[in-house]
Amino acid sequence: MGKPFIFGGSVVILDDTRTRIIFATMKVVRQYGLEGARIQNVSNLAGISPGALYRYFESKDQLLIECFTYVDKRAASIFDHLKFEPQMMLTDPLGAIKNLWQPYFQFWVKHPDETIFYHRFRDSAFFPRFDKCRDASYFNSFAGMVHDFLEAFPNLRQMNQDLLWLHVLSSTVMYAKYVVEGVLTDNQETEDTVFQLLTTGLSGYLKLENC
Repeated sequence: MGKPFIFGGSVVILDDTRTRIIFATMKVVRQYGLEGARIQNVSNLAGISPGALYRYFESKDQLLIECFTYVDKRAASIFDHLKFEPQMMLTDPLGAIKNLWQPYFQFWVKHPDETIFYHRFRDSAFFPRFDKCRDASYFNSFAGMVHDFLEAFPNLRQMNQDLLWLHVLSSTVMYAKYVVEGVLTDNQETEDTVFQLLTTGLSGYLKLENC
């Protein structure tokens, strides 16, 4: 019998030991921080011995990297399943962006352990070294959508694309963290305000070339 975990507000049973360790790690990091997280805490929560944990992960650093990659892929997969509306992109570009952004924001709000872990890992001194060599090809669907917007609205190329989309994605997680921590209220007004903050200044670039 697997071990129960709270996931997205529901109790789920995780039978896969590796996944159970990942979920336990994110819970421990949320409680103790990255530096304060200990293998003993993780193994206790996962219901295995520290020795058994090391059969799946060589070190704490590898475990943290695996946790980040796991949740990053889950977040990126949201864009794999979204229906992209090219016509709406042309007639209501900000509305089209919001339709893509909203499920991403809601994913983080609904998964507090993942959100806190992800934000702390990205803010760590370890992350820049890891980021230089990581394979983020699982964001290809998102990159394809960005490409479509650039093709439709060439003025967007006046902005640094890496900086723009890094700002949108990482700031989305930051605001979701404020929601799950209770700093911001989890309601439609918060969601609308966060979107407005993240897209302020974009509308001037979202004009068709012949306009």
